[in-house]
Amino acid sequence: MSEAVAKMAGREAALAELGALLGERFTTATAMREAHGRDESWHPVAMPDAVAFAETTEEVAAIVRICAAHGLPVIPFGAGTSLEGHVSAVHGGLSLDLTRMDRILEVNAEDLDVRVEAGVTRKALNEHLRDTGLFFPIDPGANATLGGMVATRASGTNAVRYGTMRENVLALTAVMADGSIVHTGTRARKSSAGYDLTRLLVGSEGTLGIVTEVTLRLYGIPEAVRSGVVPFASIEGAVDSVIETIQSGLPIARIEILDPLSIRACNAYSKLTLAEVPTLFVEFHGTEASVAEQAERFAVIASEHGAGAAEWASKAEDRTRLWEARHNAYYAALAYAPGKKGMVTDVCVPISRLAEAISGTLADLETSFLKAPIVGHVGDGNFHMLLLMDPADREDLAEATRIHDLMVARALALGGTCTGEHGIGEGKIKFLEAEHGAGVGVMRAIKQALDPKGILNPGKIFSV
Repeated sequence: MSEAVAKMAGREAALAELGALLGERFTTATAMREAHGRDESWHPVAMPDAVAFAETTEEVAAIVRICAAHGLPVIPFGAGTSLEGHVSAVHGGLSLDLTRMDRILEVNAEDLDVRVEAGVTRKALNEHLRDTGLFFPIDPGANATLGGMVATRASGTNAVRYGTMRENVLALTAVMADGSIVHTGTRARKSSAGYDLTRLLVGSEGTLGIVTEVTLRLYGIPEAVRSGVVPFASIEGAVDSVIETIQSGLPIARIEILDPLSIRACNAYSKLTLAEVPTLFVEFHGTEASVAEQAERFAVIASEHGAGAAEWASKAEDRTRLWEARHNAYYAALAYAPGKKGMVTDVCVPISRLAEAISGTLADLETSFLKAPIVGHVGDGNFHMLLLMDPADREDLAEATRIHDLMVARALALGGTCTGEHGIGEGKIKFLEAEHGAGVGVMRAIKQALDPKGILNPGKIFSV
């Protein structure tokens, strides 16, 4: 029997066993496979051979054991909101949907932590916590599952104050490539016991283990919140205001930049009437007195860099409308260019090099025929460019790739990273070695040790 025939026979045997185990929660329907072979990115659909819906950690373990026995790839799936092709089945296999694992298992209000299953979304968690006076602050924009946010080491608009998933995951339960179940970390706030397996799995994009439960840090809902929109005469003035704000130690909770094209798209999509100029969205958390003082101090800094009059929102409904518009900037940009896809990229640089990174990218765009809004979580040096293009058009794709590559190369040269929060997936594999050098060999060794058959989300982070 040839290797190809044996491989096909193994897949068919695995799918038959999975169907017997899961019944109606296993499907090979084309529409379901297609829905699980794509994320929000421009990357083409790569359908799995089947989709399975797990409901417990033990069931995930049983599924993985079957797949391991027959060499069938397993791709964990949450909300499908990732942006670098993380959930596409580039080698076929099983899409393992964890969205039915959506229980909030325990809230420890006294210790400010919570344990949830991987399929719980961030919005569902905060809705559950609303009456406790606590909240979970990591906010990547999309209503992602917490398991997916762990896998991609997500961050978002609040990261400048509250950190990223890396800082806010205390412990995990994960199913490894052989079907074994491991528990990493504890509810203690610090530990020196052994290797930090929790941090190893955070950001591993489903390539080292499948996260099924997460213990997270919680925070008290601030007494007062003040959000504002601050227009600027130039991008440079807005970025310099951000740099000075961070370097001065002002405890800002959110500080986001939108270029004029982003503002134009958001105005149309979210029914806003903002001036189409470089703009900062900012937010302060604290007491009534402290947020007033912080806003005043920020206004002084901004005015020195060419800011116009700020519009402040203290009412919850006004703040929600403002931040919904920011979170919908991706969809606003797509609506601005009907028929186009978005090649979304994100880089992160040291805060002192942020102006240089953004200005260089804007200069690149001036030489291009493509439109590309720029937005960013600039409080931690992270910004995004959304190249609006048709991936089926060779000229569009080549130009988008050229601009994207220049942006990443500049970030690396400035001491930054090729991705601040989206992850590598399949879209940024080619940049990993430029950033980490010999470290990629160590990553491959870890992958080989934990997943010797290469069944966990193959084709992501680095090629196999």
